[in-house]
Amino acid sequence: MSITAAQVKELRSRTGSGMMECKKALVESDGDIEVAVESMRKKGMAKADKKADRTAAEGLVSISMDDSGLSGAMIEINCETDFVSRNEDFQAFAVGLSNQALGCADADLDAFMASNYAQESLSVEDKRRELIASIGENISVRRFIKVSAPSRVGHYKHGESIGVLVAMDGGDDALAKDIAMHVAASNPLCVDESNVPSEELEKERRIFMAQAEESGKPQQIIEKMVSGRVRKYLQEVTLLGQPFIKDPDVTVAKLLEKSKASVVSFVRYQVGEGIDKKVEDFAAEVQAQVANA
Repeated sequence: MSITAAQVKELRSRTGSGMMECKKALVESDGDIEVAVESMRKKGMAKADKKADRTAAEGLVSISMDDSGLSGAMIEINCETDFVSRNEDFQAFAVGLSNQALGCADADLDAFMASNYAQESLSVEDKRRELIASIGENISVRRFIKVSAPSRVGHYKHGESIGVLVAMDGGDDALAKDIAMHVAASNPLCVDESNVPSEELEKERRIFMAQAEESGKPQQIIEKMVSGRVRKYLQEVTLLGQPFIKDPDVTVAKLLEKSKASVVSFVRYQVGEGIDKKVEDFAAEVQAQVANA
């Protein structure tokens, strides 16, 4: 039977697939769009499974805030190339998921992926696979979080790759944004000294002790040297101990004290952090191809 341009257009809008792929599916289904959609979804699942092992370390961070400003959600979605991270469908998927995450009680990723996507009759996982089929790269929803606060949640994004949510008690919106911006730039380990993991602190102390002992100085002096280095380390890795990025003469602790505000918690996402990326040596690849030829 004859397949019309209008049928192809409708199938493309529903699946996001290429024109020729849509036309082929319509021919195979004798022009039945519903059958064609189901067939293409099944093929999309197969394509997604084949791409599942490919490293997805690029992508973007999306942040959504509720109207009250007391809650915010942040999600990281990964793809294989920076080019795809600029794709409109990929970006719309990310925004849709961060909006959806605002309604989650906890950050259970498995439950989130199994939940219905927006108003569509498919799950987030199925939508992810459909997107893989239409875009042609592996796509993963890596993590998400919802943050609530007594006074307000500050938020800041640096481009598409770094996002921050800060739970504040007191202060105003401008201060909350400044603190979120500071976290994005300075990447503190935690809010204050009491939050520094004991194993992390002990590891640093052992390193400082080994370095100080090489000086050959008396043990009493070595102890003072180590204590000084530990204090400096704590200032460097804690939010409250760091110099404020907009005014290095003032610590974040002093800035908050001036406004009678405090930071309850913060979360910082950076796209691809902790993911082992495949290093491509383009010159070596070309040389290998020449040698094989």
